[in-house]
Amino acid sequence: MGHGHDHDDELEYSELGEMDVRVRALESLLTDKGYIDPPALDRIIELYQTQVGPRFGAHVVATAWTDPEFAEWLARDATAAIDSLGYGGRQGEHMVALFNTPEQHHMVVCTLCSCYPWPVLGLPPTWYKSAPYRSRAVRDPHGVLADFGVTLPDGVDVRVWDSTAEIRYLVIPMRPDGTDDMTAEELAPLVTRNSMIGTGLPLTPDQLAATAP
Repeated sequence: MGHGHDHDDELEYSELGEMDVRVRALESLLTDKGYIDPPALDRIIELYQTQVGPRFGAHVVATAWTDPEFAEWLARDATAAIDSLGYGGRQGEHMVALFNTPEQHHMVVCTLCSCYPWPVLGLPPTWYKSAPYRSRAVRDPHGVLADFGVTLPDGVDVRVWDSTAEIRYLVIPMRPDGTDDMTAEELAPLVTRNSMIGTGLPLTPDQLAATAP
């Protein structure tokens, strides 16, 4: 597995971690006092989970696909390369880019909490914080990928990286076939949030067209 985790050694899983409990208690208090509107809060969270954050990461990936110099910089110093595109800050101070290859597929987990690269992926999805994912990703990565509908070719090694309070990871998926003539702007919609965590693959142009309204 990748980088060690800077947390207590003892693995204690629960449905709600201490931070989750605190956040829910604070949300309930603010709702009771009329300071926040839960539906509006849900819409904001959904926006950051599915649009704002992943779109930034998709821009990083698409730029790496189309700009070899940027890709080299990203591999050497991901924090600086990502910051050059305007995506930096808290929870993304120390970034590492993991480039998938035909021989190796990378997947990211935080085994003891939910360390996550907010500046490029937004808020972590619920499943990323769940105990089943945090435990199974390490001992059965192929099974987890299968649960997400991902089947890799025989012989592909899956490497699991443990995100920490000090280091956050961004998976750079392989560019889909048949996209050689596409620009970075055209490629970005092919990059899914899960493909940047390693639990998914980017869309093909045909798949993207099929999902268009």
